[in-house]
Amino acid sequence: MSFECAYIPIGVGTFHLESAKSCFDKSVDYLRSLDAGFKAPSDMLLTIDALDSYLETIKPDFAVVQNLTFANAAYMCEILKKIDCPVLLWTLREPVIDGTRLRLNSLTGAFSAANSMRGFGKTFEYVFGSPDEDKVKSKIKSVYAAAKLVKSFKSLKLLQVGHTPQGFGFGRALDLEALKTFGVTVNSIEARELIDKAKTFTDEDIVPYLDDAKKRICGLDSVNEKNVRDFARLYKAYYEYVKAEGIGALASRCWPDFFTSFGTPVCSVLGILNDLNVPAACESDAYGALTMYAANQLTGKAAFFGDPVSLDEKENTLTFWHCGMAPCSLAREDTGACAGLHCNRKIGPTLEFGCKAEEKVTIFRIGRNPDGTFRFFLTKGRAVDKPKQFSGTSIVVETESSSAEIIDMAVRDGWEPHFAVAMGDITSEIEALGNFIGIEVCRY
Repeated sequence: MSFECAYIPIGVGTFHLESAKSCFDKSVDYLRSLDAGFKAPSDMLLTIDALDSYLETIKPDFAVVQNLTFANAAYMCEILKKIDCPVLLWTLREPVIDGTRLRLNSLTGAFSAANSMRGFGKTFEYVFGSPDEDKVKSKIKSVYAAAKLVKSFKSLKLLQVGHTPQGFGFGRALDLEALKTFGVTVNSIEARELIDKAKTFTDEDIVPYLDDAKKRICGLDSVNEKNVRDFARLYKAYYEYVKAEGIGALASRCWPDFFTSFGTPVCSVLGILNDLNVPAACESDAYGALTMYAANQLTGKAAFFGDPVSLDEKENTLTFWHCGMAPCSLAREDTGACAGLHCNRKIGPTLEFGCKAEEKVTIFRIGRNPDGTFRFFLTKGRAVDKPKQFSGTSIVVETESSSAEIIDMAVRDGWEPHFAVAMGDITSEIEALGNFIGIEVCRY
């Protein structure tokens, strides 16, 4: 995916240009350390004509507009006429306060720029501070990642395999709705199409997939041999379809079809797909899969997908669990990702393990309000060192805020029962994402 970033440093020549030039040089250095292809003008843009000439050379997917000095609203109006992308407005700190002249007056310029953007109905992110401040660098990095995710959504094909089971309608995605809100293309097929394809594969066809699975999953030999081979058939069917169709994430129907029509669960296939950077949710939860995709893109790691099933007020922890489809890479090192039988159907292979500790995690969900508008659930904490809590896969999160209050509020607010646990603190990125695409962010 191509992703063009542009630095747009505006100002006027009547302020202290030595100070402005120092900030300009430092800003370019930092932005290009973030992305070597970050476009920047050869010099500061101190006139409307210079700004217009530079704008003719760029077509950004993300723009950092910086008030090097004060610049009136005409500068931002020119920018808004010629670019349409996520914008970060950057105000510089006054370099010297000594009772003499105002060197930059960047902050007043920011008010002019922001007033224009609000007048245009343009949402934007904002940061205040000098280029060498850590909090400024951190903010810019988060907003850059969010803008990149906005662009990534527009090239994403999300696959719905089968319909949601009765009572799980919260996971359904309408193609026009997903396209309008996120820019995501939703494709749909019936589960039987992949089941029928899996049935055509011979034992010889599935050897590479079986060998790969044995490297990822411990104890497959303990599961019925026919079921293991049929699992490898499903793995091949899903993997080949995903690659052939350019699928970036998927939500798959699981029960009852894969037990009743095929005789083998799809859980372990979904777990492996997650580790292959194809975020995959079960129970046909399309917005669960999209949540996992966002988490994967922002952290570079597979996310856990599951239900909140247990609360421990004394430890201030929440346990998330599912039947056995977590990414193998999340398994504790002392156990690895183990093969097992489905907790209700007693058919395998599913995955059995507790997740390893992680210093920072984010609990995230793309959900909907009762009126159908979208919202983001967001809270953070750390994954603690706990063994498997129940049959299947589980992760225990010690939350930063009160776990009891999180549960109380989340239930009262009517959130869906599926959440992603992202391996890292992506709260700033998600807040910026919500701002850019106009979705309410609910912090807990």
